[in-house]
Amino acid sequence: MAWILTIVVSYLLGSIPFGYILVRSFQNEDIRQSGSGNIGATNVARSNKPLGIATLLLDALKGWLAVVLTHTWVKLFHLGSPNPAMDLAALAALCAVVGHMFPIWLNFRGGKGVATALGVFIALSWPAALAAVAVFIVALVLSKYVSVGSVAAAVALPIFAWLLTPHRTLFFVLCSVAIAALVVYKHSSNLARLRAGTESQFLR
Repeated sequence: MAWILTIVVSYLLGSIPFGYILVRSFQNEDIRQSGSGNIGATNVARSNKPLGIATLLLDALKGWLAVVLTHTWVKLFHLGSPNPAMDLAALAALCAVVGHMFPIWLNFRGGKGVATALGVFIALSWPAALAAVAVFIVALVLSKYVSVGSVAAAVALPIFAWLLTPHRTLFFVLCSVAIAALVVYKHSSNLARLRAGTESQFLR
């Protein structure tokens, strides 16, 4: 029951399309019809920076909350050993990111999962999350492309999670790799535009 609750609740939390909701609420527009068509913070920020920041924070918050809620299941189902608790939290992280990328409310067409992945790893392993943020910032400043920073951080994240997370389990590491792979996959169109020289720079 704890595993089922984790899958369902984490996916539904991750599925909340905050970028879409905020732009629809404050600008009466469909963010999917502007810019890259993505519902994430970067695309929202191109048209409205405050809403972009709010989207970033809320997308990260829902990921964080999905992982934190697993502590409730741990207590409810008396999962005292650290291994089941860590595995449950890792499953919550993966399901929240999948929910953001493939939300049921938007016909499974969602964002690229970067902010949500940040939120889940702040809850799972904040040292790994901070190290990945550092990689993102360096890559963004050097390249001026958010997509480059996002992919670089995603690739580095499982390594940092392995090195900086106490009581890590094999399942935790596999979930970390799966999240990174999904983020890179969702950036495939960005990578294609980078190769073609048509990707939009965020820092000019």
